[in-house]
Amino acid sequence: MAGSVFDSALFSRLFPTGELGRLFTDSAELRAMLLVEGMLAKVQGDQGIIPVESAQSITREAMEVQLDPGALAQATGENGVSVPALVAAFRTEMQAPEHAAYVHWGATSQDIIDTGLMLRLRQALSLIEVDLNSILKSLANLAETHAALPMPARTYGQHATPTSFGAVVASWGMPLLGLLDDLPGLRQKCLLVSLSGAAGTSGALGPHAAETRTALAKLLNLQDPGRSWHTDRMPVLRLADWFTRVTLALGKLGEDAVELSQTGIGEILLGDGGASSTMPQKRNPVGPSVLVALARQQTGLSGVLQGAAMHRYQRDGAAWFTEWMCLPQIVLGAGAASQTARALTERIKPNPDAMQAALDSHLGMIHAEALSFALAEHMPRPEAQAATKSLCREANETSTPLREVVARYWPQIDTARLFDPGEQLGLAPDEARNFARKVTERPNG
Repeated sequence: MAGSVFDSALFSRLFPTGELGRLFTDSAELRAMLLVEGMLAKVQGDQGIIPVESAQSITREAMEVQLDPGALAQATGENGVSVPALVAAFRTEMQAPEHAAYVHWGATSQDIIDTGLMLRLRQALSLIEVDLNSILKSLANLAETHAALPMPARTYGQHATPTSFGAVVASWGMPLLGLLDDLPGLRQKCLLVSLSGAAGTSGALGPHAAETRTALAKLLNLQDPGRSWHTDRMPVLRLADWFTRVTLALGKLGEDAVELSQTGIGEILLGDGGASSTMPQKRNPVGPSVLVALARQQTGLSGVLQGAAMHRYQRDGAAWFTEWMCLPQIVLGAGAASQTARALTERIKPNPDAMQAALDSHLGMIHAEALSFALAEHMPRPEAQAATKSLCREANETSTPLREVVARYWPQIDTARLFDPGEQLGLAPDEARNFARKVTERPNG
C-alpha cells in the first residue's frame, strides 16, 4: 500500500481528490513558492528596494522556470526546508547572476513556504466550496420532494417517534450551510501573507518592510496580517478546523447512509454499490464507508496538528515539520469527502415501502409517545405515562398491535389519526422545506 491513499494510483478512485489533489504535490508547492518569490521581487522593484531590471527578470523567470523536486531533495534533507535549494536552483536557471543576486531579498524560508501554502489553501477552499454547493443542491431537492415522507426516527439505535425523510436529509445539509457561511470570515482573517524575515522582526527587509508586506499581500490577493505570524499558527488551525468540520459533517451523512441501507432496514437506496469477491448478492455501501473513514482519520490528525501549534521561541522546526505531515492530509481528506459525497448525494433515494414497513413493525410502539399525550387529555400527565406503559406491556405480552389494545380500552381516542405516521411528524416537514428554501435562496443555490 502507498504511504497515503491520496497518493495511491490503486486507491485514487476510492479516495478521489479531484483538482484539489494537484495542489498538494511537490510541483505545486514549488510553483507556489516561485510565484511568491517573483511577486516579492516585483514589489521590491516597484519600491526601489532592488533594481527594477532585476525585479522584472526575477518576476518573468519565476513564471517560466521549471524546477525538478528530486534535484532539491538532498539539500532539503540537509537544510530541513526546501527554500535554500529552490533559491539556489532558481538563481542558476536564471543565467543572469547580476539579477539573480536579488532573489529572496530580505525574506526567510518560512515567509515563502507559508505564503505559498496560503495560496494553495485558498484554492482548496474554493474547490470544496463548489462541491458543497453541489451537494446542497442535491440534498435540497431530496428534502423538498420528500418533506412529508414518514420514516422512523431512531435514538440509541432504536425506534423513537416518526420523522420525515426530508427532515433527515435537512439534518445532513444544515451543517454544510453553516460551513459555507464561515468562508468569508476565514478568507478575511486567515488567508495571510507572511513576510517577517528570519526571526519575525523584518530586520533585513529594510525601513519600509511593512509597506512591502502590504503590497505583496495585495498583489497575491491575500490578507496583510500587520505582524509576524511565524509562531502563531492560529490561522492555520482555523483553516484546518474548517476542513475537518467539512469531513465530519459529511461523515455523519455517511454514517446514516451505512445504517439506513443495511440488511433489515434498507430505508434508503444508494444506487450501484460495491461488489463482494465471493458474495454475489452484496452491494456494499462503499461511498458512505469512505466518508466515515475519512472523518475518523481527521479527528486524529486534528489533535496532532493542534499540539504542533505550540512553537518554541521565534521558530520551531519540529512543530513546523509536524504541521507539514498533518495539514495536507486534513485538506486532502476534506477534498476526498466532498468529492465522494457529491457523487453519493446525486444517487441517494428513499425506499418508502421499507420505511412504512418499519413504521408498522413492533406492534406500532413507535406511536407510544403520541399515545401518552392523547391520554393526558383525559388524566394527569404522570398517570397518562403510566397508562401508556401498561398498554404497551399488554401489547407486547399478547403480541397485539398497540392500536387494537388502545381501541379496546379507549374507544373515545381517534386511533386512525393517532397511529397515522403522517399525523405525527411535528415540524419535520417544515424543517425539510425551510432547509430547501435556504439552499435555493443562497447566491450559489
